[in-house]
Amino acid sequence: MKKYNVAVVGVGVVGIEMLRVLRQRNFPVGELRVFARSAREIEVDGEKYAVQVISPEGFNGIDIALFAGTEGEKGAAVTYAAEAVKRGAVVIDNGADFRMDPKVPLVVPEVNAGDVLKHKGIIANPNCSTIQMVVALNPIHKKVGIKRIIVTTLQASSGAGKSAVDQLNEESTLIANGGFDNVHVSAKTKAMPQQLAYNVFPHIGSFVEGDYTNEEWKLVKETHKIMHADKIRISATTVRVPVRTGHSESVYIETGRVISADKVRELLANAPGVIVIDDPKKNLYPLPKDAEGKDETFVGRIRQDAFVKNGLWLWVVADNLRKGAATNAVQIAECVISNLK
Repeated sequence: MKKYNVAVVGVGVVGIEMLRVLRQRNFPVGELRVFARSAREIEVDGEKYAVQVISPEGFNGIDIALFAGTEGEKGAAVTYAAEAVKRGAVVIDNGADFRMDPKVPLVVPEVNAGDVLKHKGIIANPNCSTIQMVVALNPIHKKVGIKRIIVTTLQASSGAGKSAVDQLNEESTLIANGGFDNVHVSAKTKAMPQQLAYNVFPHIGSFVEGDYTNEEWKLVKETHKIMHADKIRISATTVRVPVRTGHSESVYIETGRVISADKVRELLANAPGVIVIDDPKKNLYPLPKDAEGKDETFVGRIRQDAFVKNGLWLWVVADNLRKGAATNAVQIAECVISNLK
């Protein structure tokens, strides 16, 4: 089997997960280089990795460069992606910097793997909440068309990075030890604009046009681009919840043609990357705690609108660090090398 030299850029929660997924999926790695802003040694699942200081020359001889990316600030790919491409690498960027660039494919392999072929050196990994939604909705759209989507996301703290998880843990401990009046999180730990433990708040990203957040607009614009369907009317509310890992979404759709809930269950049960858990009488439906560490998108609570004949509700859950980031990026890399053979 041909081997490929791989670089992983960034060793935050997503970068760590990328290293884990490369091993678990037996990606044919030749040489592996791990880059960050400072050199150090890290350990992931008992495996030690020497982290090198990132530099343009570090990408010499690299075939695939996985950039862990950041949300809300410019990622390393802005500085180093062009250098990596110049040296022969295909860049897969998990950050937001290239997603809406018309020259850069935005790819979820279960939905639009063919777009990988259009790359000019850089392929973008979508936002975590977008990925799980399009995996669940694309089979329905292909069958009967989707005219409208209304989605409320319930996004875990790890979607905002390790500092947000630390804030959740610290706040939970403070409340457990001293009650709700005892929540005074240190400035070093505080990553969220509001208390996260024992709380939810409808604010992810920054407020932009129409008083929506940029996270909400990502769901709109990225879905249009990935599904090649910019006429779908999409409205989103994004909510941060006190969950460690695993995003949940309450999704309402209006379809072009009527389809029953039973037919949707059958359709999704046979869709790639989807697991249907939908037996409410037995309290069986997807939960974020059960999705953690898994690569699939889980769908349940599939039901028809009681008043709109072509309206349907779905409950969609996935691990935001895996399918929502690292796994999707590695799957894109798998698509890349399948076209290089």
